[in-house]
Amino acid sequence: MEMINLKIDNKPVVVKKGTTILEAAKSIGIHIPTLCYMKLDDLNIENKPGGCRICVVEVKGRKNLAPACCTEATDGMEISSHTIRAINARRTVMELILSDHPSDCLVCPKSGKCDLQDLAQDLGIREIHYKGEQSVYREDTSPAIIREINKCILCRRCEMMCNEVQTVGVLSAINRGFYAVVAPAFEMNLDHSVCTYCGQCVAVCPTGALTEVDQTAAVVRALYDPSKTVVVQTAPAVRAALGEEFGMEPGTLVTGKLVAALRRLGFDHVFDTDFAADLTIMEEGAEILNRLKRHLEGDKTVKLPILTSCCPAWVKFFEHQFPDLKEIPSTARSPQQMFGSIAKSYFAEKLNKKREDLVVVSIMPCVAKKYECGRDEFSVNGNPDVDYAITTRELASLIKISNISFSSLPNEEFDQPLGESSGAGVIFGTTGGVIEAAVRTAYEVYTGKELSKVDFHELRGMDGIRRATIDFGGLPLNIGIAHGLGNARTLLEEIRAGKSEYHAIEIMSCPGGCIGGGGQPYHHGNADILKKRQMAIYREDSNKAIRKSHENPYIISLYREYLGEPMSHKAHELLHTKYFDRS
Repeated sequence: MEMINLKIDNKPVVVKKGTTILEAAKSIGIHIPTLCYMKLDDLNIENKPGGCRICVVEVKGRKNLAPACCTEATDGMEISSHTIRAINARRTVMELILSDHPSDCLVCPKSGKCDLQDLAQDLGIREIHYKGEQSVYREDTSPAIIREINKCILCRRCEMMCNEVQTVGVLSAINRGFYAVVAPAFEMNLDHSVCTYCGQCVAVCPTGALTEVDQTAAVVRALYDPSKTVVVQTAPAVRAALGEEFGMEPGTLVTGKLVAALRRLGFDHVFDTDFAADLTIMEEGAEILNRLKRHLEGDKTVKLPILTSCCPAWVKFFEHQFPDLKEIPSTARSPQQMFGSIAKSYFAEKLNKKREDLVVVSIMPCVAKKYECGRDEFSVNGNPDVDYAITTRELASLIKISNISFSSLPNEEFDQPLGESSGAGVIFGTTGGVIEAAVRTAYEVYTGKELSKVDFHELRGMDGIRRATIDFGGLPLNIGIAHGLGNARTLLEEIRAGKSEYHAIEIMSCPGGCIGGGGQPYHHGNADILKKRQMAIYREDSNKAIRKSHENPYIISLYREYLGEPMSHKAHELLHTKYFDRS
């Protein structure tokens, strides 16, 4: 590839032809501030609209300042990144942005983690010299996401995620001039659109324009109510990321401290969603084997490939965009909803309590889980199986508000019987983990033989679409894996066209799977952070005494005492669901 030579701040730099000034500067350790720009290394996608002009630099021989994020470096170019002229221009641009921005930072949910706030501080903005009309838009509150468009700075990061990465197509720039805004078509509400609530727009928004619906106040009220027994479950990906909110390195496992913190917050029972992940494998695995058996026997009515159904954003995506395929996904509920159903039936009976007196709270890496809690089919007489879902970020906030010194907490164990899990349950937190967990159990059930190895490295990785063939004792099982809804669309279009070669496909809506969920600590597209979280998940799996879902003694006991067997009438009633045409 052709290389070019240039100078930035009198430092020579050699880069590939086509590299932007911003990337060239970064390659030699020169920091140029940005706001609208974002690069997602793991997805090979850049958001570089050049709209904010915060990254302007001086180029020798050029009269006007150049936006570094979208100006291609050329051979022999001489650039000055921090001249008085460039700094003054950046400060002016920032003051103009702030002149049309609310100043309610004290109560903004993004305060302290706001790119706009940080940049204003870095540029030393202490007053705004420009006064004028301020934009006033209505607030849009959906079941999972709040849009406060007064705080939108038109960086269009959310638009990139929604359209290019997720291919959902909800958000785009509408109107012109002063009235321009990023919104759904016709400025409709999110809950009237095809939004999946994946939360990837929230994850990349640099301000408080897009945030999750905060349910911590409702959780605190439940904890304070002496008439309620409050049960909490925590998802596998949370333990691999929560520590980042307390200054720990990405990939630090905090499982024991997480349990201790939840007890100190006042939860009556602290359980693990990994238990329900094991339960999901029992049902989903049985469903996979049932369809395969019928397919091999020549049953033409069998729908293959079977698709995993753990991710509510992915479920809403295919209900909107591929309703003709709604008979293909597994009918197994997500682990969150399986847990809630079992907690308010089996566990409530053990406690001799009414389901209405139990409050089930989920700690999730996901914004869409809030929406999932409110789906009508996951309730009994109006009482939801899971009452509240709060994100990893919300939990961190609750711990800080409660003045709990997280880093100094001891490691504690989950309560029983819904706290025991296998390593297979843990790996649900990363792309490839659900199908690997299913293979561990399905292989032994199908062949009657013990696996010589439980680590299926061919199912792991971070490529957006992955393919593997697993030998099921002479039966080659073709498996597909996709993370990110744009990649899911590719596989679904193959199925629709009758060109799919797979028997089973795992789909997760967020980059990296749940470790990159919309409710996790902000990682701003840093692939290294996602990879460290992924490795933490696999470490926890490898350290588990039990690594197959069907060997979890509490799962065995649950079926013996209560459910009967996988896919039984009672299991179907409590652990399965149906899908709807939302086109």
